[in-house]
Amino acid sequence: MSTKENILALFEKNRGTYFSGEEIAERLSVSRTAVWKAVNRLRSEGYEIDAVQNKGYCLSVSTDILSAQGIRKYLKSVCASMELEVLPVAGSTNVLLKERAGAGAKDGYALLANSQTAGKGRLGRSFYSPGDTGVYMSLLLRPQGYSPDQAVRLTTMAAVAACEAIEEVSGRSAQIKWVNDVYMDNKKVSGILTEAAFSLEDNSLDYIVVGIGINAYPPKEGFPPELKQIATTVFEERQNDGKNRLAAAFLNCFMGYYAAGENMDYAKKYRARSLVIGKEIRVISPAGQREALALDVDEECRLAVRYQDGSRELLSSGEISIRFL
Repeated sequence: MSTKENILALFEKNRGTYFSGEEIAERLSVSRTAVWKAVNRLRSEGYEIDAVQNKGYCLSVSTDILSAQGIRKYLKSVCASMELEVLPVAGSTNVLLKERAGAGAKDGYALLANSQTAGKGRLGRSFYSPGDTGVYMSLLLRPQGYSPDQAVRLTTMAAVAACEAIEEVSGRSAQIKWVNDVYMDNKKVSGILTEAAFSLEDNSLDYIVVGIGINAYPPKEGFPPELKQIATTVFEERQNDGKNRLAAAFLNCFMGYYAAGENMDYAKKYRARSLVIGKEIRVISPAGQREALALDVDEECRLAVRYQDGSRELLSSGEISIRFL
């Protein structure tokens, strides 16, 4: 790591603690000038670093910037081998991570950004990703022997992990709108986009990219008009290290499920958090739209519905809409 990255790691592990320039230089085997330059670069990136004569430098406890060093201090052992890359801005973390995958990035590689200029949603939609307000993350997985059906389950696994992470850091409940949207107070707080690549030789699964965006804070100018009534955030006000804690909580939960594989019954947790069971919905497909009643979510996280003509169907993919009163 660079001097700047090493200093940030030191500060993140010891928020609120002062270190003299001499002490930092000795720890890192660099000059005090190098320390001074690195601290100034961190300040230019938005880090609140206090400097007090005869005490040294200190990272403010109120700093809330997404960073690999800030995330890693909260990770559990199940995430110990993960490689984290955090960018100030990205076009789309999913697109960039697929490039990394093509270049040989390993299972468990996580790419995060503080903002996206071309965030991707389902069905070709964009995902609103303004700077300094959310956690935008893509996770590379290379599961061995996964079938296409098992690959689809990673989306539902991510939805459960997102709910648990949100509840852990905020103390508020979260629910799942089938199949891959997370809601709080009947408004969308997170979206998940899973993309898979298959080998051309034998059609075996090459890798999966699980992308997730979580609205951490309200945008300074508010949500755009088209999102104002349907979007919400995990936190109403700035938190101490809120985005790093949120990102780490998601990785801890998701990688725990991923490591357990078939031994972890996350489907029950998915069903328990369903926002749609028992509600009137609209099933949207290429053939058109049909009114239906959401009956249940089965062990494979498929949605059981009953249409107005009495016919029933198990949906394994697709899109639904629901009206909140």
